[in-house]
Amino acid sequence: MFSWYRELTRRERNTFWGCFSGWAVDAMDAQLFSFVLPVLIAAWGMTTAQAGYLATATLLSAAIGGWACGFMADRFGRVRVMQFTILWFCLFTFIAGFAQNFDQLMVVRVLQGLGFGGEWAAGAVLMGEIIRPAHRGKAVGSVQSGFGIGWSAAALLAGVVLAHVPSEYGWRVLLMIGVLPGVLVLYLRRRIEEPELFQQTRAAIAADGSRPGLGAIFGAGTRRVTVLSSLLAFGVVGVGGAIVNWLPTFMKTVRELSPSASGYYVFMVTGGSFLGFLASAYLADALGRKRTFQLFLVCSWLVTLGYMFLPLSRWGLVVMGVPFGFFTIGNYAALGPFFTELFPTALRGSGQSFAYNFGKAAGAIAVSCIGILAQRIGLAEAIGMVALLGYSIAIVATLLLPETNGLKLKPGFDRALGVDDRADSVAPALIRQPGSERAREGAKP
Repeated sequence: MFSWYRELTRRERNTFWGCFSGWAVDAMDAQLFSFVLPVLIAAWGMTTAQAGYLATATLLSAAIGGWACGFMADRFGRVRVMQFTILWFCLFTFIAGFAQNFDQLMVVRVLQGLGFGGEWAAGAVLMGEIIRPAHRGKAVGSVQSGFGIGWSAAALLAGVVLAHVPSEYGWRVLLMIGVLPGVLVLYLRRRIEEPELFQQTRAAIAADGSRPGLGAIFGAGTRRVTVLSSLLAFGVVGVGGAIVNWLPTFMKTVRELSPSASGYYVFMVTGGSFLGFLASAYLADALGRKRTFQLFLVCSWLVTLGYMFLPLSRWGLVVMGVPFGFFTIGNYAALGPFFTELFPTALRGSGQSFAYNFGKAAGAIAVSCIGILAQRIGLAEAIGMVALLGYSIAIVATLLLPETNGLKLKPGFDRALGVDDRADSVAPALIRQPGSERAREGAKP
């Protein structure tokens, strides 16, 4: 099953484990807040709408920071930007533990969010450019299983801390713990090198004397891919993240479980997500990117309905939580390789980060919509409606995007960022160069 890993070079393996650790820390710090949220609702008397606004502000700042970090990754390097973003969000997770009221927490969470989106974008681009095409889907998808490890760690920490530390202090301790793993990740980053593909492209840009701007992803050659990939990210990241954000609150208010017990149930969901990451990573190479997304999106909708509305017992919630995490969160894994292959090298960081963080920003609106709708029709019904809309939009996007499985990436830069419009090529994945090949690995130009 893991024979592909043995074929990786030392450089590829160092990159794999460095990115795996980074995504695990990112996910843990982000998920810790979802366990803190129901505690703060009770302690500070926040409404579900206020809680939604708090989450929305964080996701919107993550979208802005993520796009900016992606642009900087194209200009200054993938590894350097990853180091900066990890240090940033670990620091502000720690500072959030000192907040005294809603307004202070809002400010800190907005600052914290600036680092979240950038870490994924820089890491996904780095992995996609380092790993060979034959294993890109499996490697980039498998490394994102670090999200499942991070979510599971957050669930375990929440279960232990909130059960044994008084609630007025427990949530502060939980957030402050989030700073510790950053030291390990920064150490691992020292063993990772910039991709040769990026270095060659940066040299070509320097020789050309022109540098693509922040809005280059909306040029004639890449506009369609940018829009469609953003809509796909909304359905996968935005809607999935919105559901996960409300899951602990759903457990407490609808299922009437304690915060510590909810943590253990969410642990099962994140365990399922870990398996889902691995499954979708393998399927992305075996079935193709598009079919994998379509399969997981349909199953996500069906499982969400069951998880929200079936009269499940405690053990039923545990059992249903595994497929819920498997499909709803596991489908994240195919985004990295797919987006890497859709955007040209000179714009890959900017393009991937914009699409991914557009999904987060739209997901931020989904979080608030769920909070507002929950006051009218109930939390379960609100989650179900938002999920149906988001998953439907994502499926349509997959139907309109090209299949990129096995595509070999090329370095280079062209001032006009032209594209090849031949039907048998996935043009946005390659930069137009005179005489350059635009073919899948092993195929003729």
